[in-house]
Amino acid sequence: MTHTRPDITYAVHFLSQFVAAPTSQHHQASIRILRYLKNAPGQGIFLQATGDLQFKAFNDSDWASCSTTRRSVTGYVIYLGQSPISWKSKKQPTVSRSSSEAEYRALASTTCELQWLIHLMHDLQIQVSQPSLLYCDNQSAIQIASNQVFHERTKHIEIDCHIVREKVQQKLIKLLPINTHLQQADILTKALPTPTFRFLCSKLGMLNIYSQLEGGSQNIKSKEIDRATSNNTPSANMTVTAFTNNQQCTLFLS
Repeated sequence: MTHTRPDITYAVHFLSQFVAAPTSQHHQASIRILRYLKNAPGQGIFLQATGDLQFKAFNDSDWASCSTTRRSVTGYVIYLGQSPISWKSKKQPTVSRSSSEAEYRALASTTCELQWLIHLMHDLQIQVSQPSLLYCDNQSAIQIASNQVFHERTKHIEIDCHIVREKVQQKLIKLLPINTHLQQADILTKALPTPTFRFLCSKLGMLNIYSQLEGGSQNIKSKEIDRATSNNTPSANMTVTAFTNNQQCTLFLS
């Protein structure tokens, strides 16, 4: 389902960590996700037939969000024109010593995915002339990519620095700042309050194919999604408390 429903990617990513030893709380959370999906079975991504052949990416990270390993979560979503074609929510393989480092590792992962997509377009004989736009809400990460001098505090992420900086210099990507409240990848890195979750969902380029049959609109702001996040019908908004290695972690599934 995550191949067509990016709005549940983070919740599925979190629950998948407990597949080996699930508890009743995880079972309740999985049931809530299924109820959320059942409430809008026609919801999914919408691939437009027309639009600019330019990649646009949003990337974010949640620093040290795992209470057990203190590893950060990387999240990104990539658009071709106005259509979402690639997204991911994944825990980073190493522990980051600062939020800037976590953001930059997420930036490097997104850059590699953009490079692969551009090469795929070339293999399909489709020319992408415009540089890919990469939106990041961390000014420190943007400055590291633009700075030609390595400092002592950035040597431990030197490989990631070279990857991103090289693509910036080749004009393969263009780094742009974005307000945190408008960062669409935020929905892939952490649990969000319901209003924020609904707002970011409306930006993900999804469509409910049954909305016209029920007199609603054709985007994610349809009344089905409003009902899914209201108090009267089931939604994916709940709190799950899981115990791993004698440590407690709380998940808010929005």
